[in-house]
Amino acid sequence: MGKIRIIGGVHRSRQLSVIDAPDLRPTLDRVKETLFNWLGQDLTSKKCLDLFAGSGSLGFEACSRNAASVVMVEENSKVARLLTDNTKLLKIEASATIVCREALAYLNTCSEIFDLIFLDPPYKGNLLSQSLLVIDKILAKDGQIYIEYENQPLIPEKYRVIKQGKAGNVKFALLELI
Repeated sequence: MGKIRIIGGVHRSRQLSVIDAPDLRPTLDRVKETLFNWLGQDLTSKKCLDLFAGSGSLGFEACSRNAASVVMVEENSKVARLLTDNTKLLKIEASATIVCREALAYLNTCSEIFDLIFLDPPYKGNLLSQSLLVIDKILAKDGQIYIEYENQPLIPEKYRVIKQGKAGNVKFALLELI
């Protein structure tokens, strides 16, 4: 078992347990700090989706910063159970929903619209590019997508990169629809 730390908002400095699972890479604190400086510290009224939730680092950070709702999608049932336990620990069950499902299957059936979507899939495979092809159907007109990646993904022409950064081997960017 490892730990993640919430770096801002009402749950600042709280530590949450995470399972040591294959392909689980919690977002680094310095990357989260940069991201939430880009987004603004307060996410009041924002509906967020953490599509490849893993540790829940980004989703819990959004909850801590007053997001109206956060849906965290995670296909590993043990990891999803721990995410549920952490929502209870933080007493955020009313605003955080955990969905134990494969991310692309969730995208194919989702009809909810989100203001902010976090995409940090496992690096192996092509999940980031596949998600970007279809995720615009659930993105609000003025919504944003945060992506984290190892190798530059093919970003469809319907998006533009508005900010990007790098921390160690981690590259990340903020996108919006054109």
